[in-house]
Amino acid sequence: SQRIIEWFGLERTLRSFSSKPLSLALGQQYSSLGSQPILCGSIPGLVPKQLRFCRNYIEIMPSVAEGVKLGIQECQHQFRGRRWNCTTIDDSLAIFGPVLDKATRESAFVHAIASAGVAFAVTRSCAEGTSTICGCDSHHKGPPGDGWKWGGCSEDADFGVLVSREFADARENRPDARSAMNRHNNEAGRTTILDHMHLKCKCHGLSGSCEVKTCWWAQPDFRAIGDYLKDKYDSASEMVVEKHRESRGWVETLRAKYALFKPPTERDLVYYENSPNFCEPNPETGSFGTRDRTCNVTSHGIDGCDLLCCGRGHNTRTEKRKEKCHCIFHWCCYVSCQECIRVYDVHTCK
Repeated sequence: SQRIIEWFGLERTLRSFSSKPLSLALGQQYSSLGSQPILCGSIPGLVPKQLRFCRNYIEIMPSVAEGVKLGIQECQHQFRGRRWNCTTIDDSLAIFGPVLDKATRESAFVHAIASAGVAFAVTRSCAEGTSTICGCDSHHKGPPGDGWKWGGCSEDADFGVLVSREFADARENRPDARSAMNRHNNEAGRTTILDHMHLKCKCHGLSGSCEVKTCWWAQPDFRAIGDYLKDKYDSASEMVVEKHRESRGWVETLRAKYALFKPPTERDLVYYENSPNFCEPNPETGSFGTRDRTCNVTSHGIDGCDLLCCGRGHNTRTEKRKEKCHCIFHWCCYVSCQECIRVYDVHTCK
């Protein structure tokens, strides 16, 4: 149990390295990096390899923690209209509860998005110059293109991916199916970062002309990573566990359950246990149920009142909201608005 916490030493890592209050139900504001030394030995759940990494690369550990937080926030955005909405739990070391105990699609997505988040945050931090052990990428320049030249600071995604791989995969070294699944999904998340790298360009010249155009290698917005991995969640491949006898003992591997389907690639998410339906509260599975969740009465998708409420029906209430209206632009240069009261229908699951 507590796989995602043990995986990154997550909660204490976030508390130790964050200088701002966390909005993910992970506790109160903790001391900033500058006012208190980081003690790697005080982070619970780290395996020896992770502990050595923390001590050797202490200055990038805040970026590792920020990447995990970024992954959780993106998870909550992507699943905001689903029965499971990536809920975190107050005052719990296992911030997702027992949801990630099973080898489900949800667990596959969390591992992928968190691994991608770490790679993304470390890469961005290096390009911003916040660490002395990394910086800009000098490997992808090559010859200039037609009408542009290399410039700026290309983001070194290879380094960010390396950090994520070394730290996140450190405890996935057991010869069992769950470790094999976690390693695969971690790598799928990181590969998404590399696949979405692109040229970003800026024009230079008088009066907005583009006499000179400089380009650099850049990551996409993290939302694009989340969108892509959410599609991979929807099309995740179901696997079966196979046991093999080797010199070191029994080893578990994964094989695609359905031979007629295309086998998963390194970019696909994999799982081998079915998800609960998340309709009703169940402390054993970590399901909070969907009662009182806001639903979309006009949608026929999973966020619609029929599916999200699991056939129980929904309640409707009116809600008054204050909004800015009748805004006028004044020369020069400000906008003045009136305040209007508008009434909305709010639909919640029974």
